[in-house]
Amino acid sequence: MAELLTLAEAVRQLVRDGDTVALEGFTHLIPVAAGQEIIRQGRRDLTLVRMTPDIVYDQLIGAGCARKLVFSWGGNPGVGSLHRFRDAVQNAWPARLEIEEHSHAGMANRYVAGASGLPFAVLRGYVGTDLVHQTDTIKPITCPFTGETLTAVPALNPDVTVVHAQRADREGNVQIWGLLGVQKEAVLAAKRSLVTVEEIVDRLDPKPGAITIPGWAVTCVAEVPGGAHPSYAQDYSERDNTYYQEWDAISRDRTTFATWLEKLK
Repeated sequence: MAELLTLAEAVRQLVRDGDTVALEGFTHLIPVAAGQEIIRQGRRDLTLVRMTPDIVYDQLIGAGCARKLVFSWGGNPGVGSLHRFRDAVQNAWPARLEIEEHSHAGMANRYVAGASGLPFAVLRGYVGTDLVHQTDTIKPITCPFTGETLTAVPALNPDVTVVHAQRADREGNVQIWGLLGVQKEAVLAAKRSLVTVEEIVDRLDPKPGAITIPGWAVTCVAEVPGGAHPSYAQDYSERDNTYYQEWDAISRDRTTFATWLEKLK
């Protein structure tokens, strides 16, 4: 059964310097509040993992939390570049950032392999792409049945996976619906997991299209209303498009970003 904690307590207990940390969510239900709490607690030397790193990863990178980024696309959705990410890669500010780039399918299948207890996943999609030559964790493999050349990618087993969801019950069973990414797979693949939720309820009522992440797979649950802002939580909040636009100006300049960071802390 998952433990019910405050967000600060959960991050303090679960996220450690040097960890591999995945904050997953696709356009919807992005665990921004949890990412910002990691910044507040000053975690360092993290390997950050995410299929689509957006502004919360820009914030984590700019705050000096990250050593490496494992990803398949990065940007400020609907606006443009991630300027703190770009500054770290091009200018090593505030620190050098190592990158490991995959496709969306590669990242999703790496989580599935990790959740399944398998050492790697096999795909066709990398064959003929330049990623095979740029990323050390993509290797050719020969099918033992057909002789076809495929590619293998290692399983992802984060030290900590963090996701946001609509609600959980008091035993830590999590109910999530709407536009989903790889939240379930990322939680099941992780050694430890934190789910922030809009609300904790006594009982999870049936919801069309919802999935449930069982409490036995979740380490901690924290009630954080609005924890996905500026992304949205279906049936609870709307996407704050202005925030994404304003972030572009904040993140372009190191001094402006430093002012924002000081206010966050």
